Amino acid sequence: MATEKPQSPQGATGESTPLSAAQQANKPASPHTRDSNRAVLDTLPFGDRRSFDNAARGFIATLDPLTIMHSNGRRPAYDLSGFGFLEGPSPDTVNPSLWRQAQLNAQHHGLFEVVEGVYQVRSFDIANMTLIRGDMGWIVVDPLTSSEASRAALDLANSHLGERPVVAVIHTHSHVDHFAGVLGVITAEEAESGAVAVIAPEHFVNESLSENVLAGNVMNRRATYMYGNLLRPGPDAFVSTGLGAALSMGTTGFVMPNDTIRQTGETRTIDGIEIEFQMTPGTEAPAEFVFFLPQFGALCMSEITSHHLHNVYTPRGAQVRDALAWSAQINESIERYGQRLDVQFASHHWPIWGREEALEYLKKQRDLYKYIHDQTLRLANHGYTKEEIAEQVQLPDTLGKAFANRGYYGTVHHNVRAVYVKYLGYFDGNPASLYPLPPTEAGRRYLAYMGGADAIVEKARQSFDDGDYRWVVEVLNHVMMTEPDHRSARALQADALEQLGYQSESAPWRNFFLCGALELRHGAPGSESGYQASEGIARGMPLDNLFQTMAVRLNGPKADGARLQLNLNFTDLDARYLLSVENSVLHAFADKSADAPDATLRLSSLNFKRMMMGLVAAVDLISAGNLEVDGDLARLADLRELFDQFDRRFPIVSPRPAPAGGPEPGEAVP
Repeated sequence: MATEKPQSPQGATGESTPLSAAQQANKPASPHTRDSNRAVLDTLPFGDRRSFDNAARGFIATLDPLTIMHSNGRRPAYDLSGFGFLEGPSPDTVNPSLWRQAQLNAQHHGLFEVVEGVYQVRSFDIANMTLIRGDMGWIVVDPLTSSEASRAALDLANSHLGERPVVAVIHTHSHVDHFAGVLGVITAEEAESGAVAVIAPEHFVNESLSENVLAGNVMNRRATYMYGNLLRPGPDAFVSTGLGAALSMGTTGFVMPNDTIRQTGETRTIDGIEIEFQMTPGTEAPAEFVFFLPQFGALCMSEITSHHLHNVYTPRGAQVRDALAWSAQINESIERYGQRLDVQFASHHWPIWGREEALEYLKKQRDLYKYIHDQTLRLANHGYTKEEIAEQVQLPDTLGKAFANRGYYGTVHHNVRAVYVKYLGYFDGNPASLYPLPPTEAGRRYLAYMGGADAIVEKARQSFDDGDYRWVVEVLNHVMMTEPDHRSARALQADALEQLGYQSESAPWRNFFLCGALELRHGAPGSESGYQASEGIARGMPLDNLFQTMAVRLNGPKADGARLQLNLNFTDLDARYLLSVENSVLHAFADKSADAPDATLRLSSLNFKRMMMGLVAAVDLISAGNLEVDGDLARLADLRELFDQFDRRFPIVSPRPAPAGGPEPGEAVP
């Protein structure tokens, strides 16, 4: 599993203030943590081994060791070779329930038969890649996050099941781990020409690109915490993502679907395989469907069911999902397909065979999300805040003791808060919460009221010894937001985060806590330039989505007073746009042009996208005869100066610097 090298912690003046070797070292589980984890063993039915039987069923072959190299040859895109530590009982540094999930994910990898004609490659990425054997070729479902992983999965299937061409690709939904590896199984030309069907739900393009590009930089940074790719594998570090063994970190791409499913009940027959679709938008993803294969009695639930409680809100950041609609869509699947299914499989984890057992599982997943939804609103209507409700809601034993409902990915605690926010927003109604100070300004005042950083640290040490790790983290955050170079505070907060990570049943929570501890001890990872687009992304991204991305990158304060008009004539599309910057806002108007533009550009749409994404320089395009400019060429440089370059690895557990061109912290006004 690829990791990034942290930098030394930076103090308020930017000077390095490294912790001592003892402060930087990982610590063992405390007595409080050992007691907490041992109590889990008495709570859940660990003797139930049905999940292990199902995860192993149908195994055909795998790679040994499971190391998939990146296309650049310098590092692995995916690597499970270091997960042998998962053998045996759980250590004190891992919640036993999460340890069980980690074993199920990492120890069951490779090619599996679901039923004859339907196969899955599991744990070559965080998601599964499903292959359906048609008359002549493969229908590939969800080609993973990276081209390297999906290509290795397809090669494994071809080597053991017989070489077949890919005749269709199905993207079940708009999350990157289900589409970005598409160029590992087909070419862009095959998708563009229609030689290979690429099937996706309605609004797939806008939702996938808005989530992964418009907010891509901040989401990717938070994802480094959530998926633990900053951590080395080990019992005191990374053990799992919960949703899968690990996330592949290879080459990404995107192609435009050439077949869109818009309504429940639509069918397709592809290479002799009949597929029935059910639309499930606004559940686990804004654009998603599930499908049924009548020839196989097989129901693919995509990602709206999995062997854990999913995220109604994902900690990496995304729109809050609709828990009530989620439950209703699972119920619709039960009603539409329940009497016809023989096996249920999904885009993550392992299948369930047998109608009765599959229906029991689906009903408990349905009721899991509805219980969280209903109980949150019941307590909200009593006047409780989201934090108060999160402390009160617990699943009944009929739901909570089922391993498939455990919080290995989502948690009841943060999903409750998500339901509250969806209906009532972040504000709890208390005017004291309406206009809060930003963290640095609040921290400065807390320190003054509480006697300074040293006094807070001394009190926090006693709380740490008492096992009150949540409070230690909360109170020391005020110190970190004000005096990030305070070594004792940083070391103690890291130790408290570490113990919270050791106790967490949720893999994302564990990874967030342990990555926070890592950053406090060793500094943020080496800074890189912002979001790195690929040729595959450039080719597949529609122009309108690119213009939206450019508008998000425009620095409003820098653009204050600027006025710029560029006519864009795209030679391959017979299309024109007017690119305008005015009132500190960027617009791109289709089928318009300015009478007196600052410049007119003639080039292909692909080269324009490549230029705007930083994949090629304008001067190189001009030299190659691929860009003609009429007017003031310097205005292109002026435009470039108005865009932000995002720091991919900005600090999370210490203050961020003021944005360029923006107000200093504490200067904001309503």
